Amino acid sequence: MNNSFNVSEEVEEQDNNVEFNESGEVEEPKKGMYFILKQEIYAYYAKYTKQLGFAIAYRTQKVTRDGEVKYIGIEYCKERVKATLQKDGRYKLTIAALEHTHDLIPTDSRHFPMNKRILTPVKRRLEVNDAAGIGVARNFHSIVVEAGGYKALMFDEQDARNYIQNARRLRLGVGDAESITFYFHKMREENSNFYSTIDLDEDGCMRNLFWAHARSRAGYKAFGDVVSFDTTYLTNKYDMLFALFVGVNHHGQSILFGCGLLSNENTKIFVWLFKEWLSCMSDTSPKAIITDQCRTMQNAIEIVFP
Repeated sequence: MNNSFNVSEEVEEQDNNVEFNESGEVEEPKKGMYFILKQEIYAYYAKYTKQLGFAIAYRTQKVTRDGEVKYIGIEYCKERVKATLQKDGRYKLTIAALEHTHDLIPTDSRHFPMNKRILTPVKRRLEVNDAAGIGVARNFHSIVVEAGGYKALMFDEQDARNYIQNARRLRLGVGDAESITFYFHKMREENSNFYSTIDLDEDGCMRNLFWAHARSRAGYKAFGDVVSFDTTYLTNKYDMLFALFVGVNHHGQSILFGCGLLSNENTKIFVWLFKEWLSCMSDTSPKAIITDQCRTMQNAIEIVFP
C-alpha cells in the first residue's frame, strides 16, 4: 500500500489544537494548529513522523537579538512544517506540506537514530549479563525473546553492542574528566592525607574512580571493625554506579570510609576497588563486611579479604 499523500498549503486555516485518536496516535499536521512551547512542536512532529515510518532530518529556526524564536521549521525530504510565533505567545503552524516520494513503513521507524532508545531496566540487564560473561549476541537475543520479538524493541544488536562498550567506561560529560583530575589534585594540596586513584582503560579513558577524605581515613582507624559496602545508580544524567564504604561511630551515626564511581559491576572492577580501598586504609582489613547478595561482589571480597 502506498502511504504517499499531499495536503495543499492553500487549505483554509483553522484554530486547531493537537488531538489524539483512540489508538493514541497524533493527527496529521494541519495549518492553524497551535502550540504553547517550541519543544511541543518538536515532540509532536517527532511522534507523527515515527508513526508513519520516517524521522525528522532537518530543523531550522529564526531567533531575534533578544533571544525570541520567531519561527521554527522542521523538514524531511519534501515534507515540512513551519510554525510562527503569534502575538499571544503561542506558535501557529503556517505551513504543513506533507509530501513523500517513497513508500513509508511505520514499523521501520524504529531504525532511525532519533527513534532509537534503550530503557534503563534494559540497560541494567545488558550490563548484568555482560558482567556475567554472556556474549553480546546471546545477551541481545535474550532481551528480544523476553520482549516478544525484534519489532518490540527500539534498538538493534549493534546499539546493544555500542552501549555495552560505553558502559565499560564512566559516563562523563565534556570536561568532567579534567574537572575530576583538578579536584583530586586540589584536595591533595590542601591535605596530604586525601587519597584518590583513577583507573584508565586501554584508550586512556576513565573507567573507575576511588577517593577518601582524610577524615574518612581517620574514622576508619577508630570505627573500622565492621564496614557496610553498597552500590547504587546515581539518578542524574550520567546514570553511573556509585559505591560507598560506610561505618558507624560511637554515637550510632553513619560515617563515610570512602567513595567510588564504577563503570560496571563485575568481579574484576570490585577487586580493583577493594584493593584500592584497602591500600588507602593502610592494608588493615575490617573484621566484617556487610553487602547485598551480589555474587560478583562476594567473589571480589573472597579474593581481596581472604
